[in-house]
Amino acid sequence: MNRNRHSEHVVHKCALTGRILSHHDGVRLDLLRPALADHIRSLHPELAPDAMISRAALAKERAAYIAATLQAERGDLSQLDNDVIESLAKNDILTENVEEEIDSNRSFGERAADTIASFGGSWVFIISFMVFITVWMMVNMLGLAGIFDPYPFILLNLVLSCIAALQAPVIMMSQKRQEAKDRLRSENDYRVNLKAELEIRHLHEKIDHMLTHQWERLAEIQEIQIELMEDLAARRR
Repeated sequence: MNRNRHSEHVVHKCALTGRILSHHDGVRLDLLRPALADHIRSLHPELAPDAMISRAALAKERAAYIAATLQAERGDLSQLDNDVIESLAKNDILTENVEEEIDSNRSFGERAADTIASFGGSWVFIISFMVFITVWMMVNMLGLAGIFDPYPFILLNLVLSCIAALQAPVIMMSQKRQEAKDRLRSENDYRVNLKAELEIRHLHEKIDHMLTHQWERLAEIQEIQIELMEDLAARRR
């Protein structure tokens, strides 16, 4: 009982930062998975095998290890890769709503281009435009309001040409914004997928290390049990 109380009052310091650690804020170096532990020892060879490391410092060292691993696999890292590594070090969430971010920053011209492009690609526009052309032709052919554009409707052709000339760049502006939106979506998906891949890889390595450590402990316990059984057998003799 006294030993337990004494162990609870032992003060640990982070071997990397020197900060005093709480009871659940430190991890021993020899309990880390071997690849990460070897990476930390290569950067800090003065650390003892049972050195305590704070979780914040461990997150930074883990991010540096991931960066070195990715650089060895892929070569130079892109800005997206660096963003993912930084988010791992800070435990940030990368998932974000790209639609809201883009829509909130739209200018008046961009909103107008999106509205016009959306209306120009609908059946409402097609039907209303066909009705407009039919009424224009019937008015000039029957002379209901005077013949201001006789056959072959040169004025109507001019109006249609002007509408087509103005509508094309508006649609192109909307498509350009859609391409930018798709690019941001793909970049966000890449960040999320890369972080998930790195986290899954880390979990696999951690589970393998825990299983290996448990098998070693079980082997030690089995050896102790065998020795005890041998001692008991020797005493009975």
